[in-house]
Amino acid sequence: MEKLAIVLFNLGGPDSPAAIKPFLFNLFNDPAIIGAPGLIRQALAWYISTKRAPVAKTIYAHLGGRSPLLELTQNQASVLETALGSDCRTFIAMRYWHPFTEEAVAAVKQWAPDRIVLLPLYPQYSTTTTASSIKAWKVAAAKAGLSVPTQSVCCYPTEEGMIRAQADLLGLALKQIGGTPRVLFSAHGLPKKVIEKGDPYQVQVEMTAQAIVTALGQDTLDWQICYQSRVGPLEWIGPSAEAEIQRAGREGKALVVQPVAFVSDHSETLVELDIEYAHLAKETGVPRYVRVPVLGNHPLFIEALASLVRRAVTARCDPCSERGGRLCGEAWTRCAQAKSTG
Repeated sequence: MEKLAIVLFNLGGPDSPAAIKPFLFNLFNDPAIIGAPGLIRQALAWYISTKRAPVAKTIYAHLGGRSPLLELTQNQASVLETALGSDCRTFIAMRYWHPFTEEAVAAVKQWAPDRIVLLPLYPQYSTTTTASSIKAWKVAAAKAGLSVPTQSVCCYPTEEGMIRAQADLLGLALKQIGGTPRVLFSAHGLPKKVIEKGDPYQVQVEMTAQAIVTALGQDTLDWQICYQSRVGPLEWIGPSAEAEIQRAGREGKALVVQPVAFVSDHSETLVELDIEYAHLAKETGVPRYVRVPVLGNHPLFIEALASLVRRAVTARCDPCSERGGRLCGEAWTRCAQAKSTG
């Protein structure tokens, strides 16, 4: 059997207070995040990271001064490796902090696999996440002379196992809170102009939320999609999580908040959802506020990831969605499948 390397893509996070500013610089210096020419982008990235670093340090102080994302991703990688068998090995490529893509490329090259599958831990495709990570991989692999048959998974917003896991976690939270709460499906926001250029992220978030509701089987469920983590002066997609929490407070509705675009805990879940938004809910009169756990190592989610890998290897597609081909309508011109489908 061929040796198979599975590369898990994720955002990354600072591993110490000293790493916070350079992490932010790397984030905002990505052309997929700020599309300005090189020198202008670098200047903007320096300015934003310098201004944002004190706020970020306060956020990460709640987490001991560092992000837990790497360790959590390593746990997922280990469990996935076990699920796939002895001929497979998992590697981690973080986009904005260690282990960087170049480090993952070097580790994969040293192991010398027969085939590589690139697996983003972003269920919904975006040019700002999955596309950026895959592009960085291709550049680093070419530079390192890593030439191995490679398949990439582009998106899996309604993959059955993942949706069943989400519905399972949501069902437990609904039992915990009781009554007739409103469910907020929360995802990281994006500037509206990114979506207007044809990025399919928002429509895939909508696909995920609808699939969870369908799997849950509660026709009368009160639910709403919202977006969190807005930064900067640009108009972002909405409604915002803050606005929806305030609306629930005015209406006296209890809230169950489920992150649907994050598969591991990090500052956006552990601080923004669990501390900042929970405080806002209390301040605005929300009677109860419960946050649904992320997917993490849920067995159904790990098996879903394993199925995506097997499907990509069998179909030899690149890029591969959860169904192989394109999931999004033709209007979404920046879909990963757009070029491959013409």
